Amino acid sequence: MDKWERVVVTGGTGFFGLNLVKALIGQGYYETYPIGRKTLNLLDQEATIKYFINKTPDVVIHLAARVGGIQANRLNPFKFWFENISMGVNILSACQFFKPKKIIMVCTTCAYPKLCPTPFKESDLWNGYPEETNAPYAIAKRDIMLGAMQFEKDYGIPVRCPIPTNLYGPGDHYGDDSNHVIPALIEKFHKARVSESPKVTLWGDGSPTRDFLHVRDASLAIIKIMESAETSDPINVGSGVEIAISDIAETIADIVGYEGEIIWDTEKPNGQPKRVLDVNRLEALGWKQKIDLIDGLRETYEDYMRRFSDE
Repeated sequence: MDKWERVVVTGGTGFFGLNLVKALIGQGYYETYPIGRKTLNLLDQEATIKYFINKTPDVVIHLAARVGGIQANRLNPFKFWFENISMGVNILSACQFFKPKKIIMVCTTCAYPKLCPTPFKESDLWNGYPEETNAPYAIAKRDIMLGAMQFEKDYGIPVRCPIPTNLYGPGDHYGDDSNHVIPALIEKFHKARVSESPKVTLWGDGSPTRDFLHVRDASLAIIKIMESAETSDPINVGSGVEIAISDIAETIADIVGYEGEIIWDTEKPNGQPKRVLDVNRLEALGWKQKIDLIDGLRETYEDYMRRFSDE
C-alpha cells in the first residue's frame, strides 16, 4: 500500500481506535481520519453514505461497535445485535457507491463457538453457537464479516477480516458495566485498596481462560493485515497465550498492591469457558507480539492512576 492513501477508521475515537489511528500515523499513513459518534452516526444509512462519498477514502477500517462486558451484553442483547448489524450494513452500503481500494472489517473473538477447541483456529469460526451471554453481539459481528467477504466476491474490492482477542492498555474505558475484564479488575482492586476493603467479590469462579493482547500490539497487527494479507480469510489477532481469570485477577491485585481476600461469586456467569487464539496466520505475515503481559498491565495501571486517582 502507498502511505499517501487516505484511511478512515470508524470507532477511531474509542480505546482501540485511538491507538490504531496513532499507529497508522506513526507508520506514515498521515491521511488517517478517525470517525467517532460526534462526527457521524453510523446507524443513519443516508448520513453514512453521504459522508463516505464526500471523504472517498482509499481504505475503510470498520472498528466501531456497540460493545461491553458480560453484564452489558446481558442487559442489552437486542441493542447490541441491532446496532452492530446496522453499522456494518451501512458501511458496506456506502462502499458500493465510492468503491474503496480495501475494506478492513474487524470482527471479535466472541464470534467463536462457545465450546470451540483451543487454541481457536480460524477454520472453526462457523462450527457452533457463541457463548450465550454475548451471542447477539458476536453473531452480528460474525455476520457482518461474512457479508464483507461476499461483498468482495460481488464487487471485487479486497476485504480483510482481523479477529482481535481481549485487548487492554492505556486509554481503556472505566466506570460502568461496559468495562472489559482487565480495566474492571484494575478499578475494583484499586478502589478496594484505597478504601482498605478486606475483600473483593468477582463474578464466576475464576476458571475461564482468556488471551490478552496489548492494544499497541493489536494496532500494529491490523496494519500488518491491511498491508500484507492476500485473501479475505479471517486472521486471528492475539497473543496465543492462555491465562485463567483467577490468575489475571491475582496478578492485577499484586500490581495494584491490594492484599485483601478475593471472593468468587459462583452464582454469576463465567462467560466463555476457554479462549485462546491460534495466531499462526498472523505470524506468517511477519507480525510478532512485543509487549509482555506483566509489563503491559503495569503500564495500564499507571495510566489509570494518572487519569483517575487522587493519590
